[in-house]
Amino acid sequence: MHVHLVDGTYELFRQHFGAAARHSDRGPFDAVAGVVSSTLSLITDGATHIGVASDHVIESFRNDLWAGYKTSEGMEPEILLQIPVMEEALAAAGFTVWPMVEYEADDALAAAAAVADADDRVERVFIVTPDKDLGQCVRGARVVQYDRRKQEVIDEDGVRAKFGIGPDSIPDYLGLVGDTADGFPGLPGWGAKSSASVLAVYGHIEQIPAAAGQWDVPGLRGAPKLAATLQAQLEDALLFRRIATVETEIDVGDVDSWAWKGPTAQLAAVADRIGAPGVVEQAERVARRLR
Repeated sequence: MHVHLVDGTYELFRQHFGAAARHSDRGPFDAVAGVVSSTLSLITDGATHIGVASDHVIESFRNDLWAGYKTSEGMEPEILLQIPVMEEALAAAGFTVWPMVEYEADDALAAAAAVADADDRVERVFIVTPDKDLGQCVRGARVVQYDRRKQEVIDEDGVRAKFGIGPDSIPDYLGLVGDTADGFPGLPGWGAKSSASVLAVYGHIEQIPAAAGQWDVPGLRGAPKLAATLQAQLEDALLFRRIATVETEIDVGDVDSWAWKGPTAQLAAVADRIGAPGVVEQAERVARRLR
């Protein structure tokens, strides 16, 4: 079997700024309807076991680690309003949903990927998001990322081609480079190219020699300055890596519990409330194909 693990928060953004935005008379929950319909289409395309993770609240334990970490401040109210409605609609459509409060959607996806990877019955795990953070969960060609917008599958070779490092070094890379979307800056002077070059040799931050004279990184410029910055701000680099590292010790159930068995009786009422009666017909049509 194949397992599909969907980043519901990303999908909501994708629908809100994509298809829903193109309708001049769009309703307040059109993006929710788009997410439900899009997730049902995964079943049409052959998916059988699906879990959807969402950021029920934007803040998480990481806000306690770094004051500048991303919050809901400045986010469009229309999106914040739709998050709990999306969770309810997906559950009514019969999908397993993980609404995250203390943790983030990325953490639930990582935990589920680990559970699926450990199940010998699973042939392949698709983490349905282009988010670079989830690159750390990729394992060979068995656990991959799937960018639906680009119709692109990113396996371990794809991670290396994109970042110049393997999946295990992604948190270290983000710790050095930073992530403006998540609100932590990384270290001054440590850009994508220099970070990838150094980590391609040493793998993890704590394995990088303290003195630039000990570095053996072909073609790297400015090594003395980079080394000095790293030593002066090592605690920050390790903190940022901690922030960028996904949590996997989260209860997400087992693979069998993610099997889609059709919509629930609540879908009609939810679909009516969000102004999308068509998703009921779509869900029932998809369910008939499975019988």
